[in-house]
Amino acid sequence: MSSIEIKKVGITNTDCECVVNAANEYLLEGGGVCGAIFKAAGPLLTDACNKIGHCDCGSAVLTDAYNMNARYIIHAVGPVYHDGKHHEDQLLYSAYKQSLKLAKDNNCHSIAFCMISAGIFGYPVVEAWRKALQACMDFFLDHPDYDLRIVFACIDDNVINMGNDVLTELKKSRKYSTLE
Repeated sequence: MSSIEIKKVGITNTDCECVVNAANEYLLEGGGVCGAIFKAAGPLLTDACNKIGHCDCGSAVLTDAYNMNARYIIHAVGPVYHDGKHHEDQLLYSAYKQSLKLAKDNNCHSIAFCMISAGIFGYPVVEAWRKALQACMDFFLDHPDYDLRIVFACIDDNVINMGNDVLTELKKSRKYSTLE
């Protein structure tokens, strides 16, 4: 049965087949979550990302996870938040949906996300949760026979609480009421 969990855990310590990196378009090692994933995976990840070279905003690409416990790393490129009038919501939603599609296409049944674009890219956290969770719940509606465990790995209690509030709100909506 498919599920969404919001857990207080570092993304490199999840027990999922896929780990999603909040990547930049050039797939370069960054700081924060991205830096932690690159460090955990080891230097072969840099080589793999250099070979791919680029990923458009709103899309995602897949590499092996190398030294991590996961099988794959999905590099999802979310938008830099400007003012909400530059299609940021569609691009963020798409980055999550493309990640979920890659997981399914590679027969993975568990995936760990960080909050794409909500860090240095400046996306407002509650709105980022809304797009992330809508994309996940829409994936469940689109693929009712595919079991997928989705984990949102967070280390900040306030971010976790915001996510749980948005998840509760969405589950009460008519669109997602069948997912209970």
